[in-house]
Amino acid sequence: MNKIIITGSNGLLGQALVNLLLKEKEKYQVFGFSRGINRSGREDFEYISIDITDEALLKEEVLKIKPDFIVNTAAMTNVDACENNKQECDTLNVGVVKTLTTISEEINAHIIHLSTDFIFDGKKGHYKETDTPNPISYYGLSKLKSEEVLTNSKIDFTILRTILVFGKVFDMSRSNIVFWVKLMLEQKKEITVVDDQFRMPTYVEDLALSCKISMDKKATGIFNISSNKLLSVYEIAQQIAEVFQLDKSYIKPTSTATLNQTAPRPAKTGFDLSKTNKILEFYPKSFKEDLLKFKETLP
Repeated sequence: MNKIIITGSNGLLGQALVNLLLKEKEKYQVFGFSRGINRSGREDFEYISIDITDEALLKEEVLKIKPDFIVNTAAMTNVDACENNKQECDTLNVGVVKTLTTISEEINAHIIHLSTDFIFDGKKGHYKETDTPNPISYYGLSKLKSEEVLTNSKIDFTILRTILVFGKVFDMSRSNIVFWVKLMLEQKKEITVVDDQFRMPTYVEDLALSCKISMDKKATGIFNISSNKLLSVYEIAQQIAEVFQLDKSYIKPTSTATLNQTAPRPAKTGFDLSKTNKILEFYPKSFKEDLLKFKETLP
């Protein structure tokens, strides 16, 4: 039986992964690390309330368990907040990875770490795992630094880069693009959405499955995980309206320049998924197919 620690187990991916692994309790012993109370709605795994930025405490708790795998889903992901609070961003996004890597060297644990399309500048799109990163925001830089901690280490690691994760779990602390668009259109509120940024959104269930596949295959290195078709954020919003049969006329296109966001965003990301197809034997679908699958799970 594999012992798995999931950091950020209260988050969207954290809860989805807890749910997935607990379907095979004979195979995985799951430990959730997160702040505050357990928000997963489940009591059938060991939950540890912890501030993972406390290095000594994190080390103590991990060494008690001696996990086979640590899946690090915890991160500061609000791009503008990272730009405004660089120290806090580095502490969670880089410092924690350094601590986990040091511990993993000691106990021979395999780290599965989540990264982002924001490590790229967005000039070309359809990025391969081997393309040269060039982050244009502090969030992107912090995630690149966290990748470098792992790539420069001697431990077994898997880095899963992902884009614009959406889905639903038991207790949502923050929204995501699908819920935001759906809610606004249901309330018949006009929304402005950029038509000059391009992304491949990721269904959280697919991302959780990719973490599990990485463990089961002991796959090491960097992999891209997202849906398989590049769309403008405006097109993404339109597809959400179509799937949920909501009025598209409330969606108004705008350009990035009008938003005055604190941190710059890459214009065009998206991934080449051929390595993921070949090595993980995982074949992501289109955003629309994922949306239809997601819709079935809603009450």
